Amino acid sequence: MDFVMKQALGGATKDMGKMLGGEEEKDPDAQKKEEERQEALRQQEEERKAKHARMEAEREKVRQQIRDKYGLKKKEEKEAEEKAALEQACEGSLTRPKKAIPAGCGDEEEEEEESILDTVLKYLPGPLQDMFKK
Repeated sequence: MDFVMKQALGGATKDMGKMLGGEEEKDPDAQKKEEERQEALRQQEEERKAKHARMEAEREKVRQQIRDKYGLKKKEEKEAEEKAALEQACEGSLTRPKKAIPAGCGDEEEEEEESILDTVLKYLPGPLQDMFKK
């Protein structure tokens, strides 16, 4: 019977002992191989990062050439100039600039409500429109 089981399982009998909780065969060079593998992975990662850094530097160079050719500015430069212009305008002022008022505050809401009411009135029959207008 033992022979039949070995034939049915083939070469898996060695692994069966491991699956059932038996001790694994220990490779004397396993630690060294693992360290070499980790080192190889680390080197590959460093090479990949260096490659991406070179590619990004190339892209930035091309972007800068395009900016120079068409007279464009970087987003950071635009934002810095806008901020400086806003601060200059506000230096002598005691009130905040109109741009600093958050969107949706003030008269805008009233205008939207009126436009909604006007839109609804357009679809009502004539006598009802007259009633609502009064």
